[in-house]
Amino acid sequence: MERDVVRVRHSGLDVAGVLEQVSRPLRGLVPVDAAFFATADPETLLFTGAHSEDPLVTLAPMFLDNELGGLDVNTFTGLVHSPGHVRSLDVATRSERMASARYRDIMRPAGLGDELRAALVVGGHCWGYLCLHREDCGLGFTDAEADLIRRVAPHVAHALRQAILLHGTAADLPGRPGVVLLDEQMELVASTPEAEELLPLIGHGSTRLPLPVSVYSVAAALGTDRPPSVRVRATTGGWLHLHASRLRSASDAQIAVVVEPAEPRSTLGVLLAAHGLTARELDVARLVLHGDSTRAIAGSLHISAHTVQDHLKSVFDKVGVRSRRDLVGQLLAGPRQP
Repeated sequence: MERDVVRVRHSGLDVAGVLEQVSRPLRGLVPVDAAFFATADPETLLFTGAHSEDPLVTLAPMFLDNELGGLDVNTFTGLVHSPGHVRSLDVATRSERMASARYRDIMRPAGLGDELRAALVVGGHCWGYLCLHREDCGLGFTDAEADLIRRVAPHVAHALRQAILLHGTAADLPGRPGVVLLDEQMELVASTPEAEELLPLIGHGSTRLPLPVSVYSVAAALGTDRPPSVRVRATTGGWLHLHASRLRSASDAQIAVVVEPAEPRSTLGVLLAAHGLTARELDVARLVLHGDSTRAIAGSLHISAHTVQDHLKSVFDKVGVRSRRDLVGQLLAGPRQP
């Protein structure tokens, strides 16, 4: 069973296929009563898509509000920066589940008890999240079960990373940005025709939310240190860029979420990470794409020119190009014109 989950690493499936291939053997390894699966932007860590099972589907808005509030224990983003990237609620609360607002207000009323969460990290980047739930009872997830998820999670993360490169090739997208207006309760107030044309290209997953989870994710992230934004693969190919800001008037406050085709440069970080570049290789590649010479890169990164060339050779091998010009052309060319 564990081997069946690991096989997904080299399956070449899209995101939906990865989820389908992982779900059945995973349930054979770890008995669960409900599961949640999300994809993430590896730079902002915000949700780009989500898939929920009953009874989690109807609770999706409450879970999303709890997670993006960032004040509860065992958050997904917290796991990204934690050793092992996997933890149960019982471990996080030392078996005092009532210490978690998520348990008190959402899970317990729905008959759910312990949860086992994982940040799907590989190569230092997070590509998604997994949460397994059990019915409310005294017995939670065991250390052995957490260790099992810890072993298979990087393979699932690798498959998600691979899906970025193998699926959704550059495609023509509507050229004009759209705007979605939400109120403070995240209810839809209005949207432009352009937004109504772009939103179906994001996909809704299985949360039954009125709008794609990425819209709520970027809106709920307002108030953080950086203006929230997220890059999402369009269902027809290419990338969409979502970013949020707050509008204030004398009577009320609203949130504007702009949805627009992504400029090639805005997806560089995601694409470079998807190719499996190390942190230093990412630094070198970004400076090359900026147009810096080998000597300038060496000075900026305080390494030798020889080391720059070694890193650059590795970048070329991973991206599948032979020169700086090819690297720029592949990553910055944008959608092909018919």
